[in-house]
Amino acid sequence: MENPARKLSDLLVGIEAKQVIGDKDKRIRKITFDSRKTEENDVFIALPGAVFDGHTFIESAVEKGAVVIICSHLPNDLLKEVTYIEVADPHETLGKMAANYYDHPSGKMKLVGITGTNGKTSIATMLYHLFLGMGKQTGLISTVDIRVGEEVIPARLTTPDPIALNEYMAKMVEKGTEVVFMEVSSHAVDQRRIAGLEFVGGVFTNLSHDHIGYHKTFKAYINAKKRFFDDLPKGSFALVNVDDKRGRVMLQNTAATHKTYSLNRVADFKARILENTFHGLFLTMGGKEFHSRLIGKFNAYNLLAVYATAMLLGEDAINTLTIMSNLQTAEGRFDQMRDAERNITAIVDYAHTPDALDNVLNTIQAIRQPSQKIITVVGCGGDRDKAKRPKMAYVAVLLSDQTILTSDNPRSENPDKILEDMEKGIPVEHADKVLTITNRKQAIKTACKMADNGSIILVAGKGHEKYQEINGEKTQFDDKAFLKEFLKIQTN
Repeated sequence: MENPARKLSDLLVGIEAKQVIGDKDKRIRKITFDSRKTEENDVFIALPGAVFDGHTFIESAVEKGAVVIICSHLPNDLLKEVTYIEVADPHETLGKMAANYYDHPSGKMKLVGITGTNGKTSIATMLYHLFLGMGKQTGLISTVDIRVGEEVIPARLTTPDPIALNEYMAKMVEKGTEVVFMEVSSHAVDQRRIAGLEFVGGVFTNLSHDHIGYHKTFKAYINAKKRFFDDLPKGSFALVNVDDKRGRVMLQNTAATHKTYSLNRVADFKARILENTFHGLFLTMGGKEFHSRLIGKFNAYNLLAVYATAMLLGEDAINTLTIMSNLQTAEGRFDQMRDAERNITAIVDYAHTPDALDNVLNTIQAIRQPSQKIITVVGCGGDRDKAKRPKMAYVAVLLSDQTILTSDNPRSENPDKILEDMEKGIPVEHADKVLTITNRKQAIKTACKMADNGSIILVAGKGHEKYQEINGEKTQFDDKAFLKEFLKIQTN
């Protein structure tokens, strides 16, 4: 989808410029922040970054036809035929210009953002299927995929760049979409990828140790999440999990209507678990008894967030619970399979933080029989937060009968070095129940061989991902596919 040429002055609405040098009435073909994709009559926005600084590519963008340059500091040589606009924050400007270019599509639908360390994908995906089940035209922007009507687009980032975001939403508007559910990552807030979007509500799930390699400090990570709520407009809602101690922190400066949900505390939306087994959850929600095929306390929180969001969007409680009873979670989230012949349960989960792994393993611990053995296969990604590596191993070893440490996505790091970092978290008294197998496929195969009658195998960390990234190359890799290869699996 490509809009016709737009007037530059229209694209600058709502943008504060330090100075403008040149003509503001030019006709613009498109906006870009990649000089390699720049063409005649484009706006090029020079984004500063940790690895590359877009300002170094201004000359290249002009050579390729850019007629407008947006930057935080002007280049030394200014050309008469080019308009130069100096701004305080090019990232923020990109978001607002993209929204202007596509005529603010997010404001033509009900857009709800979901943020937090764990649960974002599950909640966004369940909300998408819930509202589809209600007969509404619904959109989804998640880690797993982007759904525009019947079109499914594989996702590359939790939150796409502002140009892609607004283009997807413009397509959604064309198809008559009424409501959109979107994961909002801390990276996206920090990099202002959501600038210019109009949210009717935001949901906070929880906060634990993650992305510290990017944010540097836990406080900065908290503040990135909080900024999403700080920016919500009056008239929207801010729904937070108050069983997490940072839940109320998210509400401190927001103009949005404060709403809370909880399993343990006084809150606007409450639920209580009555029964939790491998067959699902039985609980009370909104004062009514309700059964779900989903498993575990963490899914009780996810379901409660889904229910509360639907109520805040004005839906009927009985109809909502009826449709919710048949909802499934996103792919790779407590994805359960079974080898009936050997009586082995295999679970694939995206858990890649200590807290998420703890949630999944405690869920398994709570519903397994005493005779059932838990075998956990887990790794940590390269070029990411190193501090969580020993914590991940510690959680796995403490809550499993057997742990196999292996590669996740080592990226540019030596996978053996990542495993050495993980091994530092293993208590001496548990060392005898840990294996280290660098090759992830071999680790999964070993877990399947070790499993006996009643065993539960958890393969954690990659979830829905269908690749493994090693030295900058992505090769096909699917945890579920390998489990099906090594076990006689029947998908539940």
